[in-house]
Amino acid sequence: MAIPKKTPTLLDISTEDYCKVLKENKKLKLIKNVLETSLNHKTHGKMFSIVTSTWNPISGCLYDCRYCWAKNLALTKLKTAKRYANGFKPSLNTSEFRVRFGKGDLVFVADMGDMFAPFIQDKWIKQVLDHIRQFPEADFLFMTKNPKRYLELLPFIPQNTILGTTIETDIDSIITQDKVSIAPPPSERAEAMKKLEWDRKMVSIEPILQFDLNTLVLWLTDIDPFIVYVGYDNYCNQLREPSMQQTLQLMQQLSETALVIKKTIRPARFEDSK
Repeated sequence: MAIPKKTPTLLDISTEDYCKVLKENKKLKLIKNVLETSLNHKTHGKMFSIVTSTWNPISGCLYDCRYCWAKNLALTKLKTAKRYANGFKPSLNTSEFRVRFGKGDLVFVADMGDMFAPFIQDKWIKQVLDHIRQFPEADFLFMTKNPKRYLELLPFIPQNTILGTTIETDIDSIITQDKVSIAPPPSERAEAMKKLEWDRKMVSIEPILQFDLNTLVLWLTDIDPFIVYVGYDNYCNQLREPSMQQTLQLMQQLSETALVIKKTIRPARFEDSK
């Protein structure tokens, strides 16, 4: 009796194979469309919809992003917590290493900081990676604005991870002129993600800023993520935003090769004020 073939899931196969099969296999394309529709239907909040929990063994950041909800939270509601006694300066939270994870967990690691930023010590990162390695049946999501650190630490990163970055725009000058962040510019992040040989890559285009459609699509095509999140600023930070029509056009084009999940999608501030 023939053993039935297992239908590959989006997390089982490499992004390259997924994109190839997507163009040839109607069933897999249907799976992708159903998942995309389902995730978009329920995704209107501020957290990534694939995430089941968050875990902060490292917290704090020095990038001073204008739109950083985590820094604002740390300096207001959480200001009495021990880990934020020195404001939003990076800290290693050793009590978090008592946390255990199980099958089916998809954990967003260090959502209250940037674990791969240059100001985070290697030994802190390796301690986190060593802990994760104990739980091969769980999955872990990393997000950073310094993805070249992935390249440096790749031999130490367990396979049960999704490696992500934030790319708000393809126009570096918006970041510098508007003093959006002192993180590495988007072009540097994109270049590092292109070089990263990893099956499960993710890009968050949030908060989305003005962009050139052809350039940003080319960047994402070269990065080849299996999933992309897109969303506008949630906190009225007066950022330079693209029109909603531009954003929807971007999402449509990116959807040809990746799961594209919407977060906060709304008219740009300048459209809303008309």
